[in-house]
Amino acid sequence: MPIQDSKPSDEIHAAYEHLIARVRTGVLLTLRNGHPFGSHVPYLLGADWSCAYLHLSRLALHTQHLLEDSRVSLFMAEPHEPGKNPLALQRLNLQGTARILPVDHESYESIKQRYLAKFPQSKMMFGFGDFALWELHMRDAHLVLGFGQAYQADAASPNHWHHQTPDKKP
Repeated sequence: MPIQDSKPSDEIHAAYEHLIARVRTGVLLTLRNGHPFGSHVPYLLGADWSCAYLHLSRLALHTQHLLEDSRVSLFMAEPHEPGKNPLALQRLNLQGTARILPVDHESYESIKQRYLAKFPQSKMMFGFGDFALWELHMRDAHLVLGFGQAYQADAASPNHWHHQTPDKKP
């Protein structure tokens, strides 16, 4: 018997939008010697979660990892508040690949301006030669809105959330 969604799709999407509007930073997970490596980063989403942008220094370990292996995860969670069960915090985990967005790319300037509008303190770093905008192409998302409220979506239909299903073993 299929698992029924505990919320209508429009409510799930509204909760997702509310979460990302409140959370400006996330944890970037890269691979270091075959193991996950987490870094705290500010992020900018594209039109939906299937594309994200980071402004990263080439000197940072996470950037060195991305240059070796483009597989990436970006994790965001609502801030913990006293009295709230930390296991019930809303959170979003995105998985995909990353690449440097070339300065001459047609969307570079508009993304840069959107990034600076969200993170104006980053303006100086855009003048540093070791910084670059990275474009993350996410293939799937896992959204947790509370106990028993875990949903998945894929990049082909990023606004269609369905109740979590177990991963299949290869």
